Amino acid sequence: MVDVAIEVNGDWRTVTGDWFGESMSRDDRDSTTDGAQTGGQQARAAAEAVARRSYGKLVAFLAARTRDVAAAEDAQGWLLTVARRKVIDMYRGQRRDEHAGDELRGLGFGLDEGSAAGDVPAIPDQRLALVFACAHPAIEANIRAPLILQVVMGLDAKRIASAFLTSPAAMGKRLVRAKEKIRQAGIPFRVPEREELGERLDAVLGAIYGAFAEGWTDLAGTDGARRDLAEEAIFLCRVVTELLPGEPEALGLLGLMRHAEARRRARRDSHGQYVPLAEQDFALWDAAMIAEAEALLRRASGMGSIGRYQFEGALQSAHVHRRRAGVANWGEVVQLYDALMAVADSPVVAVNRALAIAELHGAGPGLAAMQEVAGDPRLAEYQPYWAARAELLARAGARGEARAAYEMAIGLERDAAVRRWLQQRQAALTHTIES
Repeated sequence: MVDVAIEVNGDWRTVTGDWFGESMSRDDRDSTTDGAQTGGQQARAAAEAVARRSYGKLVAFLAARTRDVAAAEDAQGWLLTVARRKVIDMYRGQRRDEHAGDELRGLGFGLDEGSAAGDVPAIPDQRLALVFACAHPAIEANIRAPLILQVVMGLDAKRIASAFLTSPAAMGKRLVRAKEKIRQAGIPFRVPEREELGERLDAVLGAIYGAFAEGWTDLAGTDGARRDLAEEAIFLCRVVTELLPGEPEALGLLGLMRHAEARRRARRDSHGQYVPLAEQDFALWDAAMIAEAEALLRRASGMGSIGRYQFEGALQSAHVHRRRAGVANWGEVVQLYDALMAVADSPVVAVNRALAIAELHGAGPGLAAMQEVAGDPRLAEYQPYWAARAELLARAGARGEARAAYEMAIGLERDAAVRRWLQQRQAALTHTIES
């Protein structure tokens, strides 16, 4: 189902939710395949995960001394390439493939934890310290989160561009310009003091959520690198809540991510097929994780300041309550989307709101609401928009248009299981037309 979105300094990324098809990057289709990974694939995925964990350490070590992020990335890129090859070669041909991932994840690359960006007790985690360093207020606001995702989290411009509904070329140029500005302007690449953290928090939370979203795209949980990224995002957000316990949006984001992560096991059936939220076995949901998410959201709501992450967390809570209690609460969901739109106006949120309106008032009103943003060029290759549009057109009886919309959604989807699910819905529609 269509993923909820968040705003980061005017840009939009897809995140969690379960309407009609999990949101995927339009540039990495077919990266998820049927069946289990081979031992070599497991080794490569685990090596990538280890390399990503070392990415921030190497960049911090070099950039803190040179204040040249681009040069630091070039140097660490060579080092990581060598490291990856060594690790993969070491485990190539290993007979006990199931242990390869765990053993590789246990490896590190030996950089001293306190040497990268200065030994600053205010931020105990080195990766998070680098995240805050990249959120410097002198850097253009709308590039801070993408810069963090590339420099610290190790995502390439292609993945970042998909998250922000733009082209890889445009995102690549923006990132290059940002790094050049850092170098030319001599923007200090240092870990901020505790009193400086608040002004950088929006970009930090946006980057953490973007990293989680990338990890969330691995429906089956078989991609070690992506699963590691989602877990790291949750860990980093937890550290933020400990550093800044009075920030309700940090709590809201952590609650939102825990709600989403709690459903991971239920997103595929025993045969590896995609299962949408409405059909998931909620007995497979992690009850303890959901309870933690609810406690975090309650704590945030008691602080008297509401924001987009809390609204999105409340939407996740509403979906959980509807399934568990078996009580339709679409009126509440529409109200939450209205509130989210008020603080974070976005075509992606509008698509989700239209689907909720359709559940409450019918396909016609839902399509009318969706039409309000249909001309937004950012939705042209946004897979969940086409999946949602197909569903509502089918409900409205416009089967020819629905079939065409399904064709677009299928073409833009990268996960094989989700593609099959969409193809089944399209085939059922075709059967109805023929009969």
